[in-house]
Amino acid sequence: MVRSRPTVLTLAHETGLSLAQIAGKADVVHRAADIGAAIASGSFAALGMIVAPCSVRTMSEIATGVTSTLLTRAADVTLKERRPLVLMIRESPLHLGHLRTLVRLAEMGAVIAPPAPAFYADPASIEEMVDQSVGRALDLFGSRGGPFAVGAPTCRP
Repeated sequence: MVRSRPTVLTLAHETGLSLAQIAGKADVVHRAADIGAAIASGSFAALGMIVAPCSVRTMSEIATGVTSTLLTRAADVTLKERRPLVLMIRESPLHLGHLRTLVRLAEMGAVIAPPAPAFYADPASIEEMVDQSVGRALDLFGSRGGPFAVGAPTCRP
């Protein structure tokens, strides 16, 4: 998990969970400023990376290769190494510039997977909807386990 100021704000506002509670679910937690962390190297053995949620700023940095944080550097390396990169873009609505950036990322090999609620699964709670979205993202790797470089704030369940 990559921890950034937006991560902490998002967690506090949307989940009611503390950073410590979320970090307890992650194997490793990195600071966003730690661009020397293992996940910033192509030699880091990972199945791929999930960025959830993925902001328009993060999406844009990844698309241009102009990375300013560990999160975007690790995503850039994931693409460079031809590993799966799943971007859970959740901002809406999107303008034409956003859509063109998403197309560019898809052409580069990223999977664009907005965390759309699966109402057909008849979820009983928001937690079930979140779990279903995370499960679908993990299914893109063919496994719900194993080493991942995971963007903030979602981590392996």
